[in-house]
Amino acid sequence: MSGSSTAIDFRAIDRILEKYEYKKSYLIAMLQAVQEIYKYLPEDAMTYIGEKVDELSPATVYGVATFYAQFSLEPKGKYEIKVCDGTACHVRGSMPVLNAIRNKLDLKEGKLTSDDGLFSLETVSCLGACGLAPVVMINDKVHPQMTSDAISIILDTLLSEERGQ
Repeated sequence: MSGSSTAIDFRAIDRILEKYEYKKSYLIAMLQAVQEIYKYLPEDAMTYIGEKVDELSPATVYGVATFYAQFSLEPKGKYEIKVCDGTACHVRGSMPVLNAIRNKLDLKEGKLTSDDGLFSLETVSCLGACGLAPVVMINDKVHPQMTSDAISIILDTLLSEERGQ
């Protein structure tokens, strides 16, 4: 685990632990609640949970966090972009869309979050909208039948809104 640079509000984590009665059986729910606050799981928060909950250790918490794909150990952007690369989306052109996003946001292979912290990018196996392929989801909004040009317009719009233009 690498050192986390996020300032942790341990009182907020204590409230989460209290809500789940410090029971290890609620570990996933606790981690989901922490991730909802920070948009990822800071190392210090996982260590704290591992030390505070009986019959848990920081290593166990880390193991659970790395096992489930829903958890992120890296900070995510304000806009979480998911590009479907399931069979239908791949065949209908999801890779050019993914590459257009990477180019627009200057995200080289392996870099998941833009320098300004606004955007995170990931590929997923399926978004459950195969008939609308290729599909991109930004936060909770599905964008169907995506093209490189269309995603560029969407990103330009979001960037303009962020800059107040």
